[in-house]
Amino acid sequence: MKPIIKLILLLISGIFFSMAQANPPGLEKGFHYQEIVPNQPTTDATKIEVIELFWYGCPHCYSLEPYLKRWLAQKPDDVKFIQIPVQFRADWTMHAKMYFTAKYLGILNDIHETIFDAIHMGKKKFKTVDSVRTFFKEHGVSEKDFNKTFKSFAVRNQIVRTKKLARLYGVNGVPALIVNGKYRTDAKMAGGNAGITRVLNRLISYERKLQTQ
Repeated sequence: MKPIIKLILLLISGIFFSMAQANPPGLEKGFHYQEIVPNQPTTDATKIEVIELFWYGCPHCYSLEPYLKRWLAQKPDDVKFIQIPVQFRADWTMHAKMYFTAKYLGILNDIHETIFDAIHMGKKKFKTVDSVRTFFKEHGVSEKDFNKTFKSFAVRNQIVRTKKLARLYGVNGVPALIVNGKYRTDAKMAGGNAGITRVLNRLISYERKLQTQ
């Protein structure tokens, strides 16, 4: 009987161990984060990927920016950060086009916060191509370069691609943060904007540990 009892005890201890490891340390699934089912592929298997899904017109996304900026300044080298402008409504597409136009023009880092400020502080709407073109011209982009990039296949392709991603990640509101295609969190789950970086760091540490096992 002793070998059988020992086997039973090992099985029971294994069950309790797996239950204890079901959540990253300090976090609770369903409370601090949600698991994405099925898990989604990442763009670089050598990195831990963090994705921010946002909309320039979202006041909550705007208020999150300073927290993410501070977090990015200390981001570990093995973490890859990606932004995705979502399009839950047709009128959000213009803002997504602004994002990708700036990205392909190589000025996204310079203009990203400025677009947020223009909308939330300057009360700009950016509902028409003319208003967007004027904004880019005010920030040093020629009309020719703007038109070529804004209407490019690369921008159109990204618009089509990113329309699908919110659904795949199970996101129905912004801002939302995705860690390695497996976990989704937001300010409500994290206990406010200040808590998001704490949850992100713990999910990243958990993923890093899993990758070394």
